[in-house]
Amino acid sequence: MKHFIFFLLVPFLAFSQASLNDAKKHIDKKEFKKAELLLSEYVKTNQDDIEAIELFGDAYGHQKKWDEAIVQYKKLVEAKPRNANFHYKYGGALGMKALSINKLKALGIIGDVKDAFLKAAELDPKHIDARWALVELYMQLPGIVGGSKSKSFKYANELEALSKVDGYLAKGYIYEYDDEPELAEKFYKLAIEVGGSLNCYDKLTDLYEKEKQPAKAIGNLEASAEKHERNAMHYQIGKVCAEYNIELEKGEKCLLIYIENYTAKDGVPKAWAYYRLAQIYKFKKEKEDALKWINKAIADLPKIEVFKEEKSAIQSL
Repeated sequence: MKHFIFFLLVPFLAFSQASLNDAKKHIDKKEFKKAELLLSEYVKTNQDDIEAIELFGDAYGHQKKWDEAIVQYKKLVEAKPRNANFHYKYGGALGMKALSINKLKALGIIGDVKDAFLKAAELDPKHIDARWALVELYMQLPGIVGGSKSKSFKYANELEALSKVDGYLAKGYIYEYDDEPELAEKFYKLAIEVGGSLNCYDKLTDLYEKEKQPAKAIGNLEASAEKHERNAMHYQIGKVCAEYNIELEKGEKCLLIYIENYTAKDGVPKAWAYYRLAQIYKFKKEKEDALKWINKAIADLPKIEVFKEEKSAIQSL
């Protein structure tokens, strides 16, 4: 009789595992709604499947359905209270919810967010993401509800002990957030020296743009381009040139290269490169070329208001 029951269960178990595998594939393809629908049915009959519950929470999280994600991640924390990553995901979903509601209501959640991240860091001394979350949380919170630059530095130092790049980036973030751009620049440069990833270069470029230092931003982008061959860098250089009316020939050349080599993985639609070219030709007082490119931008993305505003500015030349 037991063998007969097992025989009956085998197809069901195989079907369940197939559903779970399909859900994983949907998440990998960023088809989060499809994954949600599959997992919703799956967990009804597999309520103790930790992997499925985590995927279910992830599917909700990717769709910014924070309340639903919180429910799933809380199940994980209760089922596996010694798992650092489950506490981290639970705290992350709570934190994102806090950002999406009014500040008064958010105050009631912040304590739970902090507790979850602290627990994750305590359970796993090498959990980099939890420490990054604490660096950001302590800097962003007002002092009256527990914000603390010194506590943020504590976790930045822990990050540096685990990964010099992350430690330097964290300290750059702290100084940038605290409006100390020279110190932020110092640590972002250290991160580039040690790591040199695109993220390191991007942090420094963003700082230069924020501080309205276009020449430094372009120099950093060019240094990044020498190490990392990616077409998106051409757009970034062209954008800075167009926004600040500097090195217009370089900007024009970079944008034309971006358009010629464009693929979907570059991220920024070609219409925005057309728009930047129109800006450059406007600054060069070449009205006909400026109109040609802004018309191409509008044809590609007709609902973008800034394109229409730029066209009016060009027509008034």
